[in-house]
Parts: sequence; structure tokens; C-alpha cells
Amino acid sequence: MVEQAHVCGGGVNRRRRRLHETLLCETLPLVALTAAAWLAVPDLPVADLRMASQAFADEVDAVGAPAPIGFADVVERVKPAVVGVRVKIEDAASSDTDRAPPKTPLPPGSPSDRFFHQFGPPAPDKPAHDSSVALGAGFFVSGDGYIVTNNHVVANGKSIEVTTAGGKSYQAKVVGTDPKTDLALVKVSATVDFPFVRLAAEPPRIGDWVLPVGNPFGLGGTVTAGIVSARGRDIGEGPYDDFIQIDAPVNVGNSGGPTFNVRGEVIGVNTAIFSPSGGSVGVAFDIPADTVKFVIGQLKAQGHVTRGWIGVQIQAVTPVIADAIGLKTSDGALIAHIEPNSPAAKGGIEVGDVITSVNGEAVKGSRDLARSIAEMAPGSAVRFGIVRDGQNKTITATLGKFPQIAEAKAEEQKESGEASVLGLTLAPARAVPGLGERGVVITAINAESRATDTELQIGDVILDVGRRAVNSPADVRRMVDEARAQSKRAALLRIKRGETMTFVAVPIA
Repeated sequence: MVEQAHVCGGGVNRRRRRLHETLLCETLPLVALTAAAWLAVPDLPVADLRMASQAFADEVDAVGAPAPIGFADVVERVKPAVVGVRVKIEDAASSDTDRAPPKTPLPPGSPSDRFFHQFGPPAPDKPAHDSSVALGAGFFVSGDGYIVTNNHVVANGKSIEVTTAGGKSYQAKVVGTDPKTDLALVKVSATVDFPFVRLAAEPPRIGDWVLPVGNPFGLGGTVTAGIVSARGRDIGEGPYDDFIQIDAPVNVGNSGGPTFNVRGEVIGVNTAIFSPSGGSVGVAFDIPADTVKFVIGQLKAQGHVTRGWIGVQIQAVTPVIADAIGLKTSDGALIAHIEPNSPAAKGGIEVGDVITSVNGEAVKGSRDLARSIAEMAPGSAVRFGIVRDGQNKTITATLGKFPQIAEAKAEEQKESGEASVLGLTLAPARAVPGLGERGVVITAINAESRATDTELQIGDVILDVGRRAVNSPADVRRMVDEARAQSKRAALLRIKRGETMTFVAVPIA
């Protein structure tokens, strides 16, 4: 076998040699003819020589040697709008609060904490006794000084300084932040008109060239290049994950900076990288431009983000559930619970319905539905395509305002002894007649949490977390916190459903 492989290799080498000789044979006469022409006419004007040289270059291009691609023109146009961001962060020792600010905004032990690094953490040095410094990037979206960056870059900041490509520094103030999407809007006050860039109107295609510009390691104004590797990535950062994956190098300090297409439009904001080592390995994630438009528009108008709400608890449609209710696929989101007097209840949506589309756009799963609704304004009339008892229907409901309802629910839970952990609303099982004295019952599942992607259902009784008995929501929270401290990615719950016992792993997010 070794001799045979060697022979095959020799054949390949001979073929390559013949191909090389063929190309030489085809190219050499052209070179000889061109050289002969120059030798025969030694007094040719310089312009004619240039034309002959260009003709030769065109011939080379024609046989498959295109000129190299460059991005200098687009970089020259957009780079002045990108800024470095330096944030002094309040230190726990001098803070009035009892709880120290986390080193990153990610829960310890989660996949994001271990591998998906947000690359704008405090720098290793601490220039002052009571503060540390975070480095990041940002970009002007208007000539009057509005700058987009990441929430985790400016979180807990005492002061924010931005430095332009020209080297000028300005103090900036936070206009508003949105931790759920990790976006922030800050503003510089100055009498000059700043260069700014625009957000892309269309999402990029997989394979498109992209150019991140940022402030890696505080170097400022650094450009890298790559392509769009994937879209719609869910990396466990939050309920609205819909990241663009790129392969261009990004590092500490790029966080909050823009990624451009070759037309000079911002296709996304750099926010996280996949890196077991902490450095760039060519897998980075951007918040899409359409999400940035939605969030920044609201932050500029009102300083916070208001999201739509329909008042349902939803779960994924598994193949088994799809078969049971007569669906051909497992696409869509199954309605497991409806809040009284909610937009869903008023619109006629019922428990057991499967939402398959929103305003004509297909719903692939429960998280897809949560993102779609959240990005719509309260008061919007929305057409839901549903499947009920095997029949397709269309129902229109008017969205409510999510934050106000969430706050009201939190107060109700506090008064009733309920608590929310991992997106699950929990109550002691003994508070519900017929459930016994042991365990904690799930009374609701947050439609925006990762728990909707598990097999958990309303009415399940959690008996153990990590093989340790729980009898109150506080017990569950304590066990989950311990799992996080041990760098575990999920909490293992043993649940009772009717007379059946089973284990379910819930991501710690």
C-alpha cells in the first residue's frame, strides 16, 4: 500500500509538472513577443510603453490572475466615525452597595462566562485606588454626537471618555442602556459635526466580506477583515439572541465597535467571541443592525426600551407533541398558559394553540416568537397564524407593554410567596392542595427564558436540584447559585409529573 500511494503521488507530481510546463509554454511566447517589440522599437514614447505594459497585464488577467482585492477606500471613508471608549468603573470597595459589581455581566459558570467572552472587561492595571478601567469601542450614528457601544462596556461606569480617530478626546454621558441586547447609547457634547456612519438596511449574506473596526488592547483604529460565517446564532446570552457570526479577528477592546460591509454600512456591533483561551480564534458575534436600529431608536427617544407583550407562557413543539396534535413539522410555539386579561386572552388565543406565524413571517420555535413580539411596539395590532385542533386560523391581537406587566407580576409573586428562578415561577408544593409537603411546583414559565426549550411544564414539582432536596423557591435559587459557582453550565432537576419521576437539565442563564 505504501508503494502504491507513492506511485500515485508521483503521478500527481508529473501532472502538475506538465501543467506548469504548459502554462510556461503559453506565457513565454507572449513575453518574448512583448520584449521583442520593445527591443525593435527602442524610441517608443513612455505613454506607449505604459499601454504595452497594461496590455500585457490585461492578458495575464484574462488567463486567470485577477488583481488583488483591497478595502482601503471603504476604510478611509468609515474609520473617522469609529471611536475608542475608556470607562472608569466604580470599585466595590468604595461603593455604597453591598454587592460588588461583577467582572463581566455574565453569570459564573454559564457557557458565555467560560467560552463566549465579552471582550471589554476591566483592564488588568488599576490606575486609581477606587476604580478600574474598561476599554471598548463605539461609533457615531449622527453628526450631533450620539455613539453606539455595548452595555457591558459602560456598565457601572463613573466616567466615559471617547477618543476619535484624529486623537481628540471627549467626555460622554449615557443616554440609555439595554442589558437584554447588550447595547448602549452615549452622547458627546461638542460644537463640531462628527463624521458618522449608517446602519445597513439589509442583513448580510453568509459569505459576504466584513470589516470590524475597533480598539483592541487600547491600540485604537484597528481594522481586520473576514466573512460572515453564519446568522441567527443563539449563544445563551439572553432571550433575544440572534447574532451574526463572523471569522474576522476581534479581541479585548473591540467590544462595542462596528462591523462594516464593503459599502461602508454597519451590519452589526461586535459583542462577544468564542474563545477557550480568551484570545481571538476567528469566531466572533455581532448584534445585527436591525436589532441595533430598534434598540437605539428607543434609547434615543425615551432612555429605555419598551417591548411588546402578549401574556402567554410558551414551549417548544417536540416531534412527539407535533404528532399528537396533528402537525406535519415541529415548527411553531405551543401555548401552555395565558395570563388573565392579557392581549392573548382578549384576542382569542387559547391554551393548546400553536403559533406558526407572526404577520405572515414563519415562527420556527418558542425563542423565535419571543424575539418577534419583543421587537414590536406596544399597541401594535399583530396577526398570528395558529393551528387549533388541526385547523389553520388567523387571530389578531393588540400587544401590551411588557415591563409594566413584569413589574406587576413580580409584586404579585412577592405577596404570594412565589419567586422566579431560571425563568420559572416557583411556589412551595405544600401551598397547592394535593401536591404533598415535598418539593416546589412550577406555576409559570417565562416565555423569554431558556427554560422554554426544556421539557419542563407548568404543574411539574421539582423535588431535587443536583440530587439535593428542595422545599422552597429559596432552596432552588441557592442550589442554582452553587452550581454556577462550580462552573456548571446547567442545573439538574428531578421532577415529579403525576406519578412519573424524571430528570431535566436547565441551562443556567
